[in-house]
Amino acid sequence: MQNIIKKAGVLVEAIPYIHAFRHKVFVIKYGGSILEDPEIRKNVLEDIVFLSYVGIRTILVHGGGPHISSRLKEIGVQPVFHNGIRVTDEPTLKIVTEELTTLNKRIVKEIKELKGDVTGIIGNENLVSVIKRESDKDLGFVGTVTDINRELLEAHLKRGHITVISPLGVGEKEQTYNVNADEVASAIATSMNAEKLVLLTDVAGVMKDVQDPNSLIPTLTLNEVMDLIKTGVINGGMIPKVSSCIEALQAGVNKVHIVDAQIEHALLLEFFTNQGIGTQILK
Repeated sequence: MQNIIKKAGVLVEAIPYIHAFRHKVFVIKYGGSILEDPEIRKNVLEDIVFLSYVGIRTILVHGGGPHISSRLKEIGVQPVFHNGIRVTDEPTLKIVTEELTTLNKRIVKEIKELKGDVTGIIGNENLVSVIKRESDKDLGFVGTVTDINRELLEAHLKRGHITVISPLGVGEKEQTYNVNADEVASAIATSMNAEKLVLLTDVAGVMKDVQDPNSLIPTLTLNEVMDLIKTGVINGGMIPKVSSCIEALQAGVNKVHIVDAQIEHALLLEFFTNQGIGTQILK
């Protein structure tokens, strides 16, 4: 009986959050190795369907790096990265497009199996406009976001559909470009005046000491984030993620969360409980 009462208590705790977030836009970025695991993926997608059921307008931007690298190796092509960005020549772009399209369809199918209403959009379907990304090395067909077709997204969200987006963009002469998924998620969150931008990762959040699981920092301001980057507490692969968070907050997104997708029902715990389980970054 006590377990049943405890479950009811969790639902009651969630009521003010559900009330506050109804009709708001949440943009969730999900990729990397945690996208590969079927059990983790099912938990994440269950949470996303729940968000939709309680009236939250949910956009999911997915990556696909491991799938793409694996496919390239199968055909004898060694993946090349420069400053964390995949160098994308014409043959690589073909594989990127194929793999992201396949992943998009898979995620849409799995959401439908969970009884969610959903639409899949490939980013180069007149959604994400880009220009060629500048760098000290030619990155090939890699784009930087210049515009998001907000009207297209609104049309799907008004129907109550979870919208699943692949990080591809279109540039001059309808040329397709590969785009960093964090950048796409941040640009969409900004364009949609999102209540939240969420980066799902395989770490607990921002840690004072990555070797100490108890050193999670639950809340940070923009100034505190800048200080942690300067002092090297935030380093390596966390820097581009946090940079996307900073850009989104400065452009009008209300709050950004970094959450460990490996925790069962991590999104629900982060949004609908008083304590949360990841790192939230505030203006």
